[in-house]
This record gives sequence, C-alpha cells and structure tokens, in this order.
Amino acid sequence: MKKTQLARNKKKIVILGGGFAGVKCTRKLESEFGNNSEIELIMISEDNFLLFTPMLPQVASGMIETRHIVMPIRTICKKTKFYEGRIKNIDPHGKLVNLWGTADKRSISIHYDFLVVALGSETNFFGMADVEKNAYTMKTLNDAVLLRNRIIDMLEQAENETNPILRKSFLSFVVAGGGFAGIETAGELMDLLLDARKHYHTIRKEDLRVIVIEALPMILPGFNEKLAGFAKEKMTDRKIDIRLKTAITSFDGNEVTTKFLVQNPKDPIVEPIIDVIRTKTLIWTAGVTPVNTIKRSLFKTDKGKVIVNDYLEVQDFPGVFAIGDCAMFLNPETKRPFPPTAQIAEAQALIAAKNLIALIKNSEKEKFEYHSKGQMAIIGKRSGIATFLGMNISGFWAWLIWRNVYLSKIPTLDKKIRVFLDWTIDLFFDRDISRLKLMKREDGKEYKLLDEVDDVW
Repeated sequence: MKKTQLARNKKKIVILGGGFAGVKCTRKLESEFGNNSEIELIMISEDNFLLFTPMLPQVASGMIETRHIVMPIRTICKKTKFYEGRIKNIDPHGKLVNLWGTADKRSISIHYDFLVVALGSETNFFGMADVEKNAYTMKTLNDAVLLRNRIIDMLEQAENETNPILRKSFLSFVVAGGGFAGIETAGELMDLLLDARKHYHTIRKEDLRVIVIEALPMILPGFNEKLAGFAKEKMTDRKIDIRLKTAITSFDGNEVTTKFLVQNPKDPIVEPIIDVIRTKTLIWTAGVTPVNTIKRSLFKTDKGKVIVNDYLEVQDFPGVFAIGDCAMFLNPETKRPFPPTAQIAEAQALIAAKNLIALIKNSEKEKFEYHSKGQMAIIGKRSGIATFLGMNISGFWAWLIWRNVYLSKIPTLDKKIRVFLDWTIDLFFDRDISRLKLMKREDGKEYKLLDEVDDVW
C-alpha cells in the first residue's frame, strides 16, 4: 500500500524527444533528481538512440561506420524511464501524452506533472510534392545510408553507360542548400566520388559534377563573410559548382529546374532566369519545419513553432517547456528566430532543466540568454572554417578543431574511440564502395486508438 501511495505522489517530469535538446535536458535533471525517490524522469522518443547528426555527411561518404554515431539512450540516461514510441498528441489540460499503438504494441497514455517538449524538426520541402517524392534527404541515419548507396549505384551505372547524356546525369549530383548540412554534404560527397573513381576505369575526374544550389547571396549564412568566401573559393577550386541566388522549383527524378532570384522580384519587366540540370540525384538540405505533432497541438504556435517566454515556458501552461528546433524564441539582436543548431538546442536544454528545478524547489527561474561558443564547418579534403575563441580560422587547423570539438561532444567513450579509429583508417585507405542492399519494411499501421484496454501510466 505504501509503495502504491508513493508512486502516486511522485512528481513526473516527461521529456519528449531523444535528440540533443532532450538528452541534454534529461542528463541535467538526472544530476539533480536521479536519486530522488519523489521525482520520476520519463523520456519518450521514436528512436532508442541519440543520433550525432553533425557526422551524418561522413556516414554518407563512408568515412564513419553507421552505428558509430548512434548512442543508445538507455546507456546515457540511466536514471530515466524510457519509452520508444510515436507521439499521437499532447493534452496540456489533462496533462497527458498519448502514444500511437501499432500491430505489435498497445497505445498508451502517460501522465505528467512537468513537461519538456524537444521534438526537433523535420525536412521542409516548401510544398514541392515532386521534390519530396524524388529527393534524398540528410536528416536521419537511414537517409545517410540510402544516399551512400545511391552514389555508388550511380557510379556503377555510369561505368558501363554508352549514352553520353544519360551518363552525365548519373554523374551529376545536386545539393539543395548552402547551410552547414549542404556544404558539409557536398564536400564529403566529392571526397567519396574522387576516392571511388579510382575503381571505375571509364570515369574521369572531370566527369564528376557536384552542384550546390543556394537561394541566398552567400553560403553558410551567419558565418563571417571572409570565412564563407574562403569556403566558397576552396570548394570551387575542387570543382564543386556553387550557384547563389538560385532556387529549386521542381525535380521529377530526371531534371532539377532552378530559378535565378532577380534583385527586384516585384519588377514585372524582369523575367526570372530558368535553368535545367539533368541529374538523377538531388540531395535536399534546404530547410526544416517543426513536426506535425507540434503543429496540431493545443499550444500557441508561430510558423509551426511553440511560442515560449523568456524562461522557455509555454504560454498559458506553467510547468511546460519547449526547447530546440520546435520552440519559437527570437534573437533579441536580430529579432529573428535562432537557427536550428545543436549548440542552441543544448543551451536551451540546460536553462529549461534549471527552471524546472527552480519550479520544484520554489526558487527563482533564469532567463534564456544565448552566447555563441563559435561556429565550425568542414568543407572536404581536410579543410574547414571556424570561428573559435573569438578567432577566425580556415584551412587545415579549422578542420582539426572541428574534429576535436565534435569528438569531445560524443557522450560515450566507446563511440569516441570508434569514430577516432574510423578517422585514422581513412588517412591510410580509400572509402569502401560496397553497395548495401537494404529492404525497407513498411512502418506499422497506426490504427490502434486509445480505448479501455490501453494503459495509463
């Protein structure tokens, strides 16, 4: 009886999402409440691992082994009860989180006293259905594996293709987006192509084309202009074609249609310049949008993101916090939302955790103020750019700093060692060009709605 009473009196903190923000917040709460019998920590995530997304391009290029950038959540959040499942909806009035059921498991409803929403984002195709259907993305581990298979498949087909037009389309790869993900993907892609080309005797170096399409006038927005210019120059030297002020309007699986963005789009006299790129492979990294669970929730949103106050608390719902890509928090200097980066997500996670602790202990909450620790990007061939400790660094040293910083951020020692060994092996050997045949199994049908047999936790 006493155990049942204690379980009922426990304060439940539920964290939604197992990304950088969710894991960082959970680990901070574990350090405070991990041994507190009156507080129960619960995490819900679709995957049972933390994906180290900054290294996805290196998985796609075959530099790093797939499983080396995933950290099982149960091994890094050991004092938290974990549920693997998809969130159907959030009921902030009843303080319930409802999970979908499938053919293999019942749907359940989990009660909370405090809630942290850290559900991240998904790829934004800006309403272009043909692009969504035909493009490759770089958001998940599966995306990276599929892209690597695609690149090798294109090389295999091009090696023995006699039609020059078709062959050129096989060897042309278009990357949409000139941000961190797009630039790092393009650099790694070129590294893989140049390594693999040695084993394809009919493919010459000049046959390979990597094209980056960016709507803004510069790549890597937010970086120092000189550093961004250095990155563009280095990548151009490596024969990566970077097209600025250009937007993709369609992709049917065979051709990418682009539109040059004129200086004054309201001028009816100026006709936009339309171009067509023959390619079989478009890699889309051009934007993200909050997940549908957020968009259809009862929380007040702006552009799909949950509106939060200075303490990262959700309007009208005390004790509910939103952090990371799914939270709408404006940069006080630019009056624009912060970019969707892991660094910002983790900074918000720490403040949300501190404010949760303050609520439970009846102490003063802390406002979120972001102070950048610097920015880094690698551009391929052991080169990169970095703003670090107030210094602007480019070339080999920036690449080295990138490696050391991100290696230090991997949460577990075994994964640090595995990634380091992968990098070391890459110094001496070419990339593996085996194409893995993967059979995709359809997701379980989300048909089992909440009913009287469902569990309430």
